[in-house]
Amino acid sequence: MTDKKHVDIAVIGSGPGGYTAAIRAAQLGKSVALIEKERLGGTCLNVGCIPSKALLASAAVLHQVQRAADFGISTGAISFQYEKMKARKDAVVTKIRSGLEGLLKSNKITIFHGTAKFESPRELKVMGQDNLFITADQIIIATGSSPLDIKAFPCDHKRILNSTSMLEITEVPKTLAIVGGGYIGCEFASLFAELGAKVTILEALPSILTPQGKDVSQFMTKTFKAKGIEIKPNVFVKSIENQGSHTHIVFADGSTMDAELCLVSVGRNIDTESLHLEKAGISLAEKGYIETNLRMETGVKGIYAIGDITGKWMLAHVASHQGMVAAANATGLSEEMHYEAVPAVVFTSPEIATVGHSVESAEKSGFVPVIGTFPFAALGKAHAAADTEGFSQIISDKKTGQILGALCIGHDASNLIGEMALAIQNELTLESVIQTIHAHPTIAESWLEAAFIAADRPINFPPKKKL
Repeated sequence: MTDKKHVDIAVIGSGPGGYTAAIRAAQLGKSVALIEKERLGGTCLNVGCIPSKALLASAAVLHQVQRAADFGISTGAISFQYEKMKARKDAVVTKIRSGLEGLLKSNKITIFHGTAKFESPRELKVMGQDNLFITADQIIIATGSSPLDIKAFPCDHKRILNSTSMLEITEVPKTLAIVGGGYIGCEFASLFAELGAKVTILEALPSILTPQGKDVSQFMTKTFKAKGIEIKPNVFVKSIENQGSHTHIVFADGSTMDAELCLVSVGRNIDTESLHLEKAGISLAEKGYIETNLRMETGVKGIYAIGDITGKWMLAHVASHQGMVAAANATGLSEEMHYEAVPAVVFTSPEIATVGHSVESAEKSGFVPVIGTFPFAALGKAHAAADTEGFSQIISDKKTGQILGALCIGHDASNLIGEMALAIQNELTLESVIQTIHAHPTIAESWLEAAFIAADRPINFPPKKKL
């Protein structure tokens, strides 16, 4: 292998962080090579955010059709074909991937297909569909993560599945056990319960969705149980066996259960093993992450790391923003990351969205939090649309009124949270929201009402009433 190519900036990995970094670097006038060992778009596009949300969109349509009579609409017998839902999901992914390839080429980014390994801090060896050496003045690592496999019960991708292989099934199982009650496990639970599966969540911790805070955990536990989803907290799975027609699950206390399929969703593994980082002089942190500063620089000059491998937030939009920061610094500008206003969404039904501090983290940081919570059931638009489940909550600092965090559970929470992300990023106060005219009738009015409640002057909610 003698082919060699030199570029100003080489980016390893084409997920949201990698392709964003590549485009930003190209916009700033640099020659860019983007190296991808599998499919353009990385985990998010191919086996994560986009395909799972395409399936959830199908389930949402089914849910709406099933309650058509509530809106005065008559339908015939309602049925669905999950195989066609999957086919639609695949078509959506293919279309977006094709668009991404065109976008990269329009920015004059050279795409190489293969696995990249460091030969030195400035040289990469690419092997795969393309085989060559690439030298670069600056290198950005964006290799992401993959589902964590547990040695005690490894996935066989037939009946014991991870989040990737779960997206490839073509029939809805009658029973589904999900090991792990985090956001990925809960999204799949919400999806398949909506499609008629009997879902059981097996969680080692005392409650599901623990990182999202107590309010979220309690609300979603109640909601899931109402949907027929069984939640088993404080359970430890000892083994899982594929017994041909079903899986057999054994717990640490000796009890057992059977399920047609079992989804293992207990975390993600950082993808750095194939990089030969030692040849670049990069050492990994204790948990396997690549340490970076706020400029996304590693300990080796000229090498940057972004996305899941940095151990900050395993979210596509954080990776994208890190990619822009890394690309700016790699091209001679000076930018830093700010993590105070990172929105996070769990696409269950109903959706969950958070940004900034929770009540618990605000207290730990020394603030005296003031909480304003407004239920969707008190909104005219929510009743008109028959989406009254959920609430909006604003957390502010008692002393200054500055908005510290926000939480929203309900229909379209993923879009609603944007207003609070903007408010927190720009250090706005409750009064800033109160003085902003919100359109009526909308669900976004809930932020205005929550701000009024936090300021102890509710308009459309009884005074001094606990929610």
